[in-house]
Amino acid sequence: MSADQDIDGFFSTARVTAREEGVTLTDEDYRAHVPDPDDPDLAQWRGLGYEEFSARKREPGFVQELLASWQDLYDEPFVGITSDGAVRDDVHRLVPVADPDPAPARAAARALELLTTAERDAVRHPVDSPRWRAWSNPEFVIHRAGLRLEDVAPAVAEALLGVVEASLSAEGYERVREAMALNGFLGELVGLPEIMNDRSYWFSLFGEPSPDGAWGWQLFGHHVAVSFVSVAGRHVVAPVFLGAEPALTDERPPLFAAREEVALALAASLDAVQRESAVVYASVLDPAMPPGRLHPADERHVAGAFRDNRVVPYEGIRGASLTDDQWALLRTVVEDFLLLLRQPQRRALLEEVDAHRDETWFAWYGATDGSQPFYLRVHSPVVLAELDHHAGVWLTNRLPARFHVHTTLRLPNGNDYGRAYVAQQRGGSRAGSHVLD
Repeated sequence: MSADQDIDGFFSTARVTAREEGVTLTDEDYRAHVPDPDDPDLAQWRGLGYEEFSARKREPGFVQELLASWQDLYDEPFVGITSDGAVRDDVHRLVPVADPDPAPARAAARALELLTTAERDAVRHPVDSPRWRAWSNPEFVIHRAGLRLEDVAPAVAEALLGVVEASLSAEGYERVREAMALNGFLGELVGLPEIMNDRSYWFSLFGEPSPDGAWGWQLFGHHVAVSFVSVAGRHVVAPVFLGAEPALTDERPPLFAAREEVALALAASLDAVQRESAVVYASVLDPAMPPGRLHPADERHVAGAFRDNRVVPYEGIRGASLTDDQWALLRTVVEDFLLLLRQPQRRALLEEVDAHRDETWFAWYGATDGSQPFYLRVHSPVVLAELDHHAGVWLTNRLPARFHVHTTLRLPNGNDYGRAYVAQQRGGSRAGSHVLD
């Protein structure tokens, strides 16, 4: 890579430069892109802890500009992601749960008992605190929020992770821990375990844990950010950011293999007329993309950190234009995005997705036959879910590849962080009149 393609040693302009030709996948796997241990861009971080690394990583002008733009977004009052700038008030009706699961609140109470006074002060915030929006997914620290798992006693870290486990589905918790483990694997690959490991994460508690009140927790760090809220026993798990570089190991299959397989089956099933609508751009670096559509950190995904108020117009093909079999495939993709929710919480949100089929849009960037990296988005009034293949940051691939994956999940129209539910519980309005079993 020539020097004029460098942005800051981690990023290159290649990741956001339009190409007339598509980005064709090769037989190379992630091992072909592990940097030499003596590479100066890598060796400069040897022996640093996360605090010193973060301080130095924030110094370059490119990063300062990025941080300033994110800070401006963070400072905005929360509105929620919308398709046109107007929040719809006819979605996200709070339906109280008849018999709320006490396990998450009990796990939180047990964890709090293990903390010192200083640790409790650091970890706790009001349920409507703006600190919900401080999460980020880079490996360097932007906002200190709560307790960092690698800084507390092992028993405390396990208790905090116990809150996560008690709140999520078994398969969802496994996926979160797998993403954390892959972060540790990356740290081993590049010889920087002090910067990237399976405890490089911040944890916070919001509100007073109780089965039927309004409270939650947040876990975030490199490639993992999960916000959990319980309101009257109804659970929200959003925003969610899960990814990995690489998204697999020699022993483990790709983190999102099943989701990608179903998504490719859906894309391949489109007829010529459907494909004309669904395939918004022919490749992930299509020169037809408007200025600003590609971001040096986010690449194509639109709903990542600090994007709580983004206006994201619908694009692609409407659910009403899909066959029932195609809708079933799309629904399977969405269900995998909702994997962190326990049943029947997941089923309740899927029913809302089904109710908005005619207002659901499926967008695809790239070839539909699996020969290229791709981007997909499912977007409706109640969910926004996306998967994007990225170029290397710590690995050396300068163009997007399927072994570096970012995924996001949002609840548009104001229910990220359970905000719509919290407002309804407090105001007694817009709440459902029946009870979720």
